[in-house]
Amino acid sequence: MNDLVFRDRVHAGRLLADALGKYAGRADVLVLGLPRGGVPVAFEVAKKLCAPLDVIVVRKLGVPGWEELAMGAIASGGVRVINEQVVRRAGISQAAIDEVAAAQLKELRRREMAYRGHEGAPEIEDRTVIVVDDGIATGSTIKAAVLALRHQGAEHIAIAVPVSSADARDMLEPLVDDFIALATPEDFRAVGQWYENFDQTSDTEVTSLLADAARPPMPRRQPGTCPSLTEPLH
Repeated sequence: MNDLVFRDRVHAGRLLADALGKYAGRADVLVLGLPRGGVPVAFEVAKKLCAPLDVIVVRKLGVPGWEELAMGAIASGGVRVINEQVVRRAGISQAAIDEVAAAQLKELRRREMAYRGHEGAPEIEDRTVIVVDDGIATGSTIKAAVLALRHQGAEHIAIAVPVSSADARDMLEPLVDDFIALATPEDFRAVGQWYENFDQTSDTEVTSLLADAARPPMPRRQPGTCPSLTEPLH
């Protein structure tokens, strides 16, 4: 499916959900979207799988003066991932890394408060967690999310994305229990090139989707029972 083009994130999420059928209706599954762009995709996945939806906040650490180039990332739960190769090539000092990380930590905490009203990661110990984004370029952001989830005791971690670079797939596959990408094109340049509409997702949209999906923690239940995404569970 390397020539696949998605209309938008909703379309991508619905197609991705179809590829995740083995996780449907399971009481242990939790879907985590990466804000902002991963949340509309994750919402569609959670809805189709009948699973709760939350976010794990990750912030890219950009090279000073060339912020689009990631030298690492930080994630909810205090995890920091550094790309040592980028750091060495760019000659970045530890002090510069710490300065960028401190600034991004403030934004990470702001987003956690904005999206769910409190700081920290969702409860994921002993759960099957599906981490969803709208696509993967370098993989540093989602790697930070995976390491945070491992640290917090996730039983099974799957990465699910509409599109990924082959290099990112090769780096991430050994770190997780399952890796699903609908497309891994050879001519990958940027995630947005595989979408007809790749408008920026706003904080308001993320908050609205999480509110739509909000419900009490999912109890253990029999396979095959699937209440609506917004139906309260008792």
